[in-house]
Amino acid sequence: MDILIPILVGVVGLAIGFVSSKMFQQHVDGKRRSEAEDQSQQLIQNAQREAENLVKEAKIEAKDLLFQAKSELQAKEKEKRNEIQAADRKLVQREEAFERKVSQFDKRDEEMRRKEQALKGQEDALAKKTAVCDQAIKEHRMALEQVAGITADEAKRQLLSEIETEARLDAALLTKRILDEAKEASDRDAREIVTRSIQRITRDYVNEATISVVPLANDSMKGRIIGREGRNIRALEAATGVDLIIDETPEAVIISGFDPLRREVAKISLERLMHDGRIHPTRIEEVVEKVKGDIDKLMREEAEKVIFEVGLSDFHPEIVKLLGRLKYRTSYGQNNLYHAREAAYICGIMASELGLDVKLAKRGALLHDIGKVVSHEEEGTHAMLGAEMAKKWGESELIVNAIAAHHEQVEPLCPESVLVAAAEALSAARPGARRETLEAYVKRLEKLESLATGYSGVDKAYAIQAGREVRVIIRQGELSETESFALSRDLAKKIEQELTYPGQIKVTVIRENRFIEFAK
Repeated sequence: MDILIPILVGVVGLAIGFVSSKMFQQHVDGKRRSEAEDQSQQLIQNAQREAENLVKEAKIEAKDLLFQAKSELQAKEKEKRNEIQAADRKLVQREEAFERKVSQFDKRDEEMRRKEQALKGQEDALAKKTAVCDQAIKEHRMALEQVAGITADEAKRQLLSEIETEARLDAALLTKRILDEAKEASDRDAREIVTRSIQRITRDYVNEATISVVPLANDSMKGRIIGREGRNIRALEAATGVDLIIDETPEAVIISGFDPLRREVAKISLERLMHDGRIHPTRIEEVVEKVKGDIDKLMREEAEKVIFEVGLSDFHPEIVKLLGRLKYRTSYGQNNLYHAREAAYICGIMASELGLDVKLAKRGALLHDIGKVVSHEEEGTHAMLGAEMAKKWGESELIVNAIAAHHEQVEPLCPESVLVAAAEALSAARPGARRETLEAYVKRLEKLESLATGYSGVDKAYAIQAGREVRVIIRQGELSETESFALSRDLAKKIEQELTYPGQIKVTVIRENRFIEFAK
């Protein structure tokens, strides 16, 4: 029992403690719940207040936006009204201006109608006056024709003739002025180029003739050359085509012939025969044939030498052969091969000075006279024959043109062709280059002077500078300056048409006044 009491007391105590703790826990939980409810109530109230504030702010902001939008709309409406009012004002102004213009057009139209009527009246009056004037002019012309004794057409022809004469004089003056200006502009450069070109070449002088002299060891050789009954000399003349003159000239035989090649063949053949000592017809023919072959080889070597000297190459063998044959061809005593070489030098120098094709210019000048090789065998001028041969043996079109154009028989295709013609003329016309027989020279000078004195107003005419200039003196007071200029041109053209001469001839017309008085 005693043991149960404490146990019971303990159990009861535990129960009371449990109940007490539970009740305390319930009390604590109730308090916490109350505090939580108070807090939630407070949060709800705070949220409500914040929501009310947000609503109020939103309403205020909405009112502000609405007011701003309303203000902007009012401003735009005001601006639109102003624009509309301005447009209305402009429209009104345009209508007023249009009305004013319509009024002005109406006034102008009315004024134009009045002027048209006035002009019509004036035209009628003018037509009447014109008819009266035409009648008066007709009567006046008839009266003038009766007084003058000529018709209006005749007077018109006389007037036109006078005007034509004056126009010709004016044209001559204009032509003279233009030519003088052109000469002043071009002569300086041309003179300088030509002078430099001439000074830089070797000047060979003519010494060829139509005869060659072969010296003999003694006069007894003449008999051996003649042979029995003249058979040796006849065989030599037949084989070479020349004439052998054996006269009283001591220790010399003269070979005569116009062809330098034949003379050279005869000269060398005769020298070899005399050196060999065997002179008879068969030996003569053998030696002549051998000499011809040697001279052909010599001509080719001379041509190759000239080609090398002028700095050219790539010639067809036939062209070289033709060029070599020029060694024994002459023109007025001038050797054609050396003339071609000289022309090539001059042409190359001028082409270099002018900035043209030097090789082309030299080649054209070197080949310009190859037609002379066959000019005595075929028909045609040597320029055209040379062009045909150059074309046949593969020369270019410009070279062919330079050869054909160097005597102005065809038009030049390039500046180098013109230079070839100029170089050929310079080489042929320089002093000492060519010579003429005395008889032909005198006849040419006489003809030159007679052409000049054949013009009216010419007092005297003199051919000077070996026929390269004719000086014409005009009688005082008979020809004007313009007529003197025209006379010089006409005389130059007439000389070109009627005379044949190397180079060019200068025509100088002198017109001057001389006043002479004597002091006594």
